[in-house]
Amino acid sequence: MTGTPDLSRKPRDHEIDRFGLSHQGKVRKDNQDHYLLASIHKRIDVQGTNLELGDRITVGEQRLANIAMVADGVGGGVGGAEASATALEAVMVYVNNSMAVYYGADTGSEQFAELLQAAAMRAHEAVLSRRAERGVKGTMATTLTLYIGVWPTYYLLQVGDSRYYLWREGKLSQLTRDQTLAQDLVDDGVLTRSAAARTPLANVLSSALGADNTMPVVTKLTADWGNVHLLCSDGLTKHVSDERIAEVLEKMSSARQACEQLLQDALDGGGTDNVTIIIGRTVPKDGV
Repeated sequence: MTGTPDLSRKPRDHEIDRFGLSHQGKVRKDNQDHYLLASIHKRIDVQGTNLELGDRITVGEQRLANIAMVADGVGGGVGGAEASATALEAVMVYVNNSMAVYYGADTGSEQFAELLQAAAMRAHEAVLSRRAERGVKGTMATTLTLYIGVWPTYYLLQVGDSRYYLWREGKLSQLTRDQTLAQDLVDDGVLTRSAAARTPLANVLSSALGADNTMPVVTKLTADWGNVHLLCSDGLTKHVSDERIAEVLEKMSSARQACEQLLQDALDGGGTDNVTIIIGRTVPKDGV
């Protein structure tokens, strides 16, 4: 390999390295986090031909998009776990039923962003419906951090305080905003970021799926071969600093290795909450 491919070349399937895991932690009795990794494909089924296809026709499935989601449930008993699972299921059903947008829509168009907003609200409605079906009296809600990549663009959808980080050229950046009361006070200049992390308000969501306030935020970004993506629930960031996350991503040998290392760091730091981590990157192979 002599260099980095330009953006005009979409990564091949074997050049995508991604992995996800979820752990209940050392204190919680159950795991209310859920994650999902998926790809959207346009399928070609050849029903009959007398051609010798060889390499002249690509037979099988053309990858249109990659999806990664993390949801951190809020609520006692099974409420939080069911809320996070319901949200992910609802998003995937909505995306599956809206496949036409991936075939013809410009990924930079408002239509694409509106699809993601609608998917979030459909998930919100699904959580509310499931809560009513179960007769849950207390809280039943969930965060949602969603990545969808349609090369050379990707989008983030954010509700709650699970996070998306981008590591690139030695720098780690948190590109999602925590939707918590503490972060609201930071934005208003009332608290510093360090003080906000220590206040109980850091754990109080100002927006969640299934809650009274649901404010999905969609962000459009440009893909790059040098990007390393990380989605996580706050069970990681409660115990592992941004500096340590950056160190692990810089030295990572694979997405799986980095996920497992960060999970161990979170457990070694106390493991007081469920921990869910997804890491993805592109690795050029077979030349550029």
